[in-house]
Amino acid sequence: MAGERRGKQIVYRISGPDVLDLIAALRTVGERHADGVKAVVEDYFDARDSLEPVGFLALSQALSDGLVTLLDVRPTDEFAQGHVPGALNIPLAELQARLGEIPTDLEVVAYCRGPWCVLAFEAVAYLRGQGRSAKRLDGGLPEWRRAGLAVEGR
Repeated sequence: MAGERRGKQIVYRISGPDVLDLIAALRTVGERHADGVKAVVEDYFDARDSLEPVGFLALSQALSDGLVTLLDVRPTDEFAQGHVPGALNIPLAELQARLGEIPTDLEVVAYCRGPWCVLAFEAVAYLRGQGRSAKRLDGGLPEWRRAGLAVEGR
């Protein structure tokens, strides 16, 4: 556990694989027991994603075969803390201005902070609106880590 003083407060951070398990468990409990959470998931997330998300195994194979561009749409500081190997970091707020950096001949797979993170959904919607082939990763960096897959960065 690490602490950082911010004036009169100390902000503590905990990390480790068990924290990712805790977050996943909390998400599952919320999905099962809170009607409001179910409604948001169905109304926003399910409705926005007409195509099946890309799973980790399929993504790994497509990356190995050079068939996709992996796009991390989280802020730069989060990307520096850790990201999927081979990912291109273009934060969602910069996507329109930096669209030319994304190859046009490959499908784009976008990811962010997890299954409820709207950044990847918004990126995919924007890219599709620009005529690009785009899907989102089924999950985000926390789920990728939790699956025991390689992560680059600090």
